[in-house]
Amino acid sequence: MVDRYYWGKVHRVSPEAPVPVVEVDTESVRLGGAANVANNIQALGGVPLLVGLTGSDHTGKALRDIMQEQNLDVGGLVVDAARPTTVKTRVIAHGQHVVRIDTESKTDCPEHLRFALLDAVKYNIRSLNGIIIEDYNKGVVTKDMIEAVISIANKYNVPVTVDPKFNNFFEFRNVTVFKPNRREVEESLGGKLLTDADVERAGRKLREMLSAKNVLLTRGEHGMTLIDDEGHVTHMNTFATTVQDVSGAGDSVISTLTIALSGGATVHEAAFLANCAGGLVVGEVGIAPVRPEPLLQEALKHATNHR
Repeated sequence: MVDRYYWGKVHRVSPEAPVPVVEVDTESVRLGGAANVANNIQALGGVPLLVGLTGSDHTGKALRDIMQEQNLDVGGLVVDAARPTTVKTRVIAHGQHVVRIDTESKTDCPEHLRFALLDAVKYNIRSLNGIIIEDYNKGVVTKDMIEAVISIANKYNVPVTVDPKFNNFFEFRNVTVFKPNRREVEESLGGKLLTDADVERAGRKLREMLSAKNVLLTRGEHGMTLIDDEGHVTHMNTFATTVQDVSGAGDSVISTLTIALSGGATVHEAAFLANCAGGLVVGEVGIAPVRPEPLLQEALKHATNHR
C-alpha cells in the first residue's frame, strides 16, 4: 500500500457544505501496509523481502520506486493489472486527521497470481528467519494462501507471526504468534473484553482454537496481554505517554516482535520490546518506523519495572 498525506491548515468552512477547507502546505508519500512493516524491519537492522501485489498503475510504479530508493527487495512483488494499487490518503490539519480516502480493490487474488506469490516464498524460504503475514482484507491473503505459507514455514521451522483481520481470522492455525487487537477479538468471538479476566479467557480460547504457540493481544491504552506456549499470562501496561496518531502502530509492534524473535529473543522479551515500540510510534503524527536507538532507550527506561 501507499500512504499519501496532505498536511495543511483550516481557516474557514466551505460555502458549499458544512465542512472545513484545508489549505494544503505540503504533501508526502510513504510506504504503507505490509510495505510499512518491511520499512520497520529495515529500520531495525533486518533485511525484509516483500511478497505481495501491486497494480500496474502510476501509484504501483511510485511504490516500487520508493522501495528501490530505500534498497528494499522487490523481488517478491507481483503485478495485478486488473486492480489498482491500494492508496490510503490522509488529510491532516493542525496535527489532526480530517478525513481518510481509500482507493483499493478487495477482490480475491487470481489463482495464477497466488502461485506466483507462493513461488516467491518457496524460492526464498531457506534464507528467511521469520515470516510475517499481514492481512488487511484486501483479497491477497486468502484461505488457500494462508494454509500454504504456514505449511511451507513449518516444514522449514521458520517462525510465523500474524496480524489478522476479520475475514480469515480463524484460518491462521499452527503459527508462532497470533497478534490480534482487542476490537478484532471482540468482533470475532463476540462480547466485550472489559477486564483482564475477559482478555485472559479470550486469549486462551484463541490459542486453543488455532493451535497457536503464543497469542499476543494488543489492547490500545491498556497495553498488551501475552498468553505464551505454556499457557502463562502476562499483562503489560502501555508505555505510551502521549497519543498523537495510532496509524501504523500495529505494523511497528509486529515488526519489532518478529525481528526480536528472529534474533534469538524469548517471546516475553520480544513482546516487551514490541510494547516499547508501540508506545514510541503513537507519539508521532504520521506513519514512521521505529528505530534502534529510541527503542533501546525506551527499553532501558522500562526494563527494571518489567523484570
